[in-house]
Amino acid sequence: MSVLRDLLDPIPLPQMVRIRQRFDDSKIEDPAGTLAKLLQSQPNAMERIKPGQQVAIAVGSRGVANIADFTRVTVEAVKAAGAHPFIVPCMGSHGGATAEGQREVLHHLGVTEEAAGAPIRSSMEVVKLDELPNGLPVYCDKLASEADAIIVINRVKPHTAFRGEIESGIMKMISIGLGKQKGAEACHQLGFKYMAENVPKMARIMIEKLPIVFGIALVENAYDQTCRIEVLPAEEVEEREKELLKEAKARLPKILFDQIDVLVIDYIGKNISGDGMDPNITGRYPTPYAHGGPDVTKMVVLDLTPETKGNANGVGTADFTTQRLVDKTDLAATYANGLTSTVCAPTKIATTLENDYYAIKAAVKTCNILDYSKCRLVRIKDTLHLGEIEISVNLLEEARRHPDIEILSEPADMQFDGEGNLFK
Repeated sequence: MSVLRDLLDPIPLPQMVRIRQRFDDSKIEDPAGTLAKLLQSQPNAMERIKPGQQVAIAVGSRGVANIADFTRVTVEAVKAAGAHPFIVPCMGSHGGATAEGQREVLHHLGVTEEAAGAPIRSSMEVVKLDELPNGLPVYCDKLASEADAIIVINRVKPHTAFRGEIESGIMKMISIGLGKQKGAEACHQLGFKYMAENVPKMARIMIEKLPIVFGIALVENAYDQTCRIEVLPAEEVEEREKELLKEAKARLPKILFDQIDVLVIDYIGKNISGDGMDPNITGRYPTPYAHGGPDVTKMVVLDLTPETKGNANGVGTADFTTQRLVDKTDLAATYANGLTSTVCAPTKIATTLENDYYAIKAAVKTCNILDYSKCRLVRIKDTLHLGEIEISVNLLEEARRHPDIEILSEPADMQFDGEGNLFK
């Protein structure tokens, strides 16, 4: 480490300024109450649930706003119909591709048996439903397949690795999430080049062969708040999801600077994005089949969220990381993600420095500018929270000219603790 310190100690770190980025903040004031009313008023929804039925409610692993409340409200509506709800983890290979791991993921999201009022039945056992014409098998969680009815809850948003009319949402939740590890593996087997075709094809078969009655589709604003809730009968999911995706893309938050020398991200994790950090925000994609976002020369990730349970998928997309993050990494869970998705570059370990101080200095040193003191550096907590971020003083004039940016602080040095890590 002494050699690295000798190389990096002379590198200057810029002073930072806190700013507020303004986006459309329209939201639903009472999301849980709104869903409860929709479940009672939407035709072809709760009327399809019959007394005495076993009803599987599919809940995923993403950091969906209000997911615990939405799950509870759905459980209550099913009970009010005289049926018997149970919760199925609907998350492909996440949670280390184990039944207990997936139960723990739900727990970290606030979806527990006590909070939801229904049992969680977690299993990795699947049944094969059919095959696509290209030979890919179509699988479904065995417990869900044995239910009398299935309800799927998910947020609609742009995918991180491919583009299409259908990306992340109810259809992907069905084809990959409900397919568990085997289904996720099958859908990814031919690569992301064909995901825009295979996701809806698999979901169509599953909707046809399974008792999926409706989906609860959610759209969030740029502040990770619910701004749209729709209860979609199974036969309407595909067409309506195309329109919801357009809205979700328009509402996606972003960093309001096109070119960044160094991007520092405090936390990555599976609860933030399937890629640990959303490439739509960072501009760093794990495949060539998606695009957009800022031009970032060097990127640093500092730590893992507690909710990710050691899954560091996405760290390989960064240029630098910290020993702290590496020490927290569960390699088995991380590698399982790459082996299932077939995209293994994000599961590699980025160049690792002893702490935040040296990781950030390494990024500045290698960001390909002549004068390090002119570094255009941006620091964010994670890719879900972009309302308030920090920028270096070299971006200050540009920020002052932007109509959607408010300057919140005076320039100040980065503050590190005794271990060389940033105060968060």
